[in-house]
Amino acid sequence: MLEAMQRAFSIPELKKRILFVLGMFLIFAIGAHIPVPGIDPKKMAAIMGKGAGTLLGMMDVFSGGALRRMSLFAMGIAPYINASIIMQMMTFGIPQLEQLSKEGEAGRKQIARITRNLMVVLAAIQSFGMTFIFTQGGVHMGILTRLQICVALTAGSTLLLWLGEQVTQNGVGNGVSLVIFAGILLSLPYQSQMILVQLRAGTVTWVNLLALIVAFVGTVYAIIYITQGTRRIPIQHTKRVIGRSQTQAGASYLPIKVNTAGVIPIIFAISIMLLPATLLNVVPGQPGVGFVGMLKDFSLKLNPGNTWWSTLIYALFVIIFTYFYTAIVMNIQEMSDNLRKYGSYVPGIRPGKPTYDYLERVVSRITMAGAFFLALVAVVQYIVPAFTHLQSFTLVGGTSLLIVVGVAIETMQAIEAQLLMRNYEGFIKGGQS
Repeated sequence: MLEAMQRAFSIPELKKRILFVLGMFLIFAIGAHIPVPGIDPKKMAAIMGKGAGTLLGMMDVFSGGALRRMSLFAMGIAPYINASIIMQMMTFGIPQLEQLSKEGEAGRKQIARITRNLMVVLAAIQSFGMTFIFTQGGVHMGILTRLQICVALTAGSTLLLWLGEQVTQNGVGNGVSLVIFAGILLSLPYQSQMILVQLRAGTVTWVNLLALIVAFVGTVYAIIYITQGTRRIPIQHTKRVIGRSQTQAGASYLPIKVNTAGVIPIIFAISIMLLPATLLNVVPGQPGVGFVGMLKDFSLKLNPGNTWWSTLIYALFVIIFTYFYTAIVMNIQEMSDNLRKYGSYVPGIRPGKPTYDYLERVVSRITMAGAFFLALVAVVQYIVPAFTHLQSFTLVGGTSLLIVVGVAIETMQAIEAQLLMRNYEGFIKGGQS
């Protein structure tokens, strides 16, 4: 791997792209430490301590601790992710958007512009909601203070989106994914510091830390194995005459990834599970006191990891959303129609409905494997701390580790493609030689 990296840096253009990505990471790190005016950092830290089991805690991990510090990038790029998910769903529900998605580059640019505008609206709404939560948590602010916080946080998320787009154009890999990747890695120093504090205090031992490392390495290996896993369906191509040209008959395969849905089902599931506690957190009242207190107590028990049944419900939600999202992103009917349109077929399967039924059966079985894997990765985040007693290290399992490993693999493949384009040995092969 080191030899392959040396070859990558020996190419001026590729070296420039990699350094550009690192430069954007530096800008992200600086912005994550620029505080937003109008909020007392100590009170903000107290609010975040109370919101560890809510959506605020999850947002803080994705923003690299920027929310805990209430910095310019406190919301991270979450509004854009939400806008992209909404637009992806609307594309399959609104005929006009579906038509735009089929109009090539021009249609995709128009959808991207709509997504950006929707992101600004969602960022403004989300930032205003956060100021309301801060007010209920004891941070007093006037309307002008709220307005400047909303403008600053919305501008921060918009700047992160711009940085991500610049990385996509001038760097290596997907810029938005790399921004999320950088945000999660920025939280590592704080997580490591918390572990050292526990070790020095004697609340955990080196055996606990070793168990955490073993679980971490095992989870990473499993994620890489499943992420790279595909089901190859053999495809036979018939000889076709198009105008004066003729295509030869041949064989290939149709790859179907085991984890087609990616990390989206976990995000959906954890958002639904943490939403009640997040909403009730702004309502006055103590847990267990009165009707509101009973609701708060139940919402806390609903958080994954607090009870065995809430963790089980969380896993079931992940499985359900995996099937749901896979059905959205993978149009089996269109796949079957395209095979028949281009004169291709699955050996032993007749074109038309038999091909559709076959593909649907294969995708359903593959999705089942991916769904159970995602559910396992999601609950590992709550199982490992129960054995290691290291509650602070949130990177072992769940959304964070899945994103980090997935983006790392994607970026390595992008560098490998750049090397292969220049007749160099691949990045991964170079690391294994």
